Amino acid sequence: MQPPLLLINGLIADPAYPPRVLTDHALLIQKGRIARIAPRSAFLQADLASLDVGGKLILPGFINAHTHLYSTFACGLYRVEPAADFLGVLDRLWWRLDKALTLEDCYFSALPALLAAIRSGTTTLIDHHASPSAIRGSLGALVRAVTLTGLRACLCYEVSDRDGTEKALQGIEENRDFLQRCKESPNDRLRGLFGLHASFTLSGKTLAAAGAAAKETHSGVHIHVAESEADQRITIERHRLRVVERLHRFGLLGTGTIAAHCVHLSESERALLASTDTMVVHNPQSNLNTAVGIADVGAWIKEGITVGLGTDAMTTDMREELRTGIWAQRFGRNNASAGFFELTSALWSGNPTIASRLWGTNIGTLREGSAADIVVVDYVPATPLTDESLMGHLVFGMMRGRVNTTIVGGEILMKDGTLSLNIDEEEIMAHARECARRVWARF
Repeated sequence: MQPPLLLINGLIADPAYPPRVLTDHALLIQKGRIARIAPRSAFLQADLASLDVGGKLILPGFINAHTHLYSTFACGLYRVEPAADFLGVLDRLWWRLDKALTLEDCYFSALPALLAAIRSGTTTLIDHHASPSAIRGSLGALVRAVTLTGLRACLCYEVSDRDGTEKALQGIEENRDFLQRCKESPNDRLRGLFGLHASFTLSGKTLAAAGAAAKETHSGVHIHVAESEADQRITIERHRLRVVERLHRFGLLGTGTIAAHCVHLSESERALLASTDTMVVHNPQSNLNTAVGIADVGAWIKEGITVGLGTDAMTTDMREELRTGIWAQRFGRNNASAGFFELTSALWSGNPTIASRLWGTNIGTLREGSAADIVVVDYVPATPLTDESLMGHLVFGMMRGRVNTTIVGGEILMKDGTLSLNIDEEEIMAHARECARRVWARF
């Protein structure tokens, strides 16, 4: 357990509703949580170790509500035939890449992404993993990487029928074993969901087996939903149901389930997601990159759906994703005022709601009792920074600020831009490059 730590001489900014900016305040971390936020004068007599942040901005750690750590080895991969549509991208890139991964590759593709997350102030990641040639033990490899870096992560294995029944059953067992491990050996930094790929790659038999295993382990699921029009088209052709309707029929929706993407939903599907309190995660950069469309995030929020923001592994920097999401909404709706509320709400309200549900404790806010997941950003505003102007600064100004310090559960993972971990980052990156070369050769 980390000793108490007092953060002083910083501008405390909490974007959670209602947003607030506190000057001349200090923040006390104790037993991994935010124990107290009060005027600096309230702590003058206390004998506490302190961290002077030099007037910088103190924010809650960023949360990435949908990502794929294994995607690291796609960067620079040049042996990919061009594809004009989403199914072609899956077939020519992602399903070839994930099939080329070994357990060693799972570990060394995760580490660079996790280290980049620390540097960008992302303290919690909700991951969706696939490695069809190395299923059993793959989540254990990710656990080792997450544990080494000290971040929070919610993990799952992507069950699919695209590689046959045996692989699907192995994926179910990998999820089941990991979820059981989380129950028997609790770790405050780790959580699990039951991973599924998408409706169009899952048979009824596999969905039923996965649903039974998820119920047995008291877990929600993490699944791609209507990311492209093809998911809807294939599901309707084969099963005479729309995607969300089919998942509901198998009992896979609910308060613990994450439906990623949801670009192509009908009005009735939105209502079904809202009525089951299923969480939806928007991934704007990925949706633009694969040309699947721009999701109607405003309609989700009007329906009362809990909406979060993910990156689908396009970046580890949630500030970058936030801005892209706003611009995409404005372009897609032909409205220069659209998107601001929806995307800031997804990042600063939806993501903390999602993480707090999964962990069973408050995560993602600078409020007393919340997990002490905190970042310090080098940002000196040129205009007044107040409760009312905070969101505008976070979108239009803070992108220029470097993440200086990253703290998770009261543990300092990076200070003054230098990692505080007992690792050799150069050696890790060198090993990752060697693994990537071998993956590319197999690809």
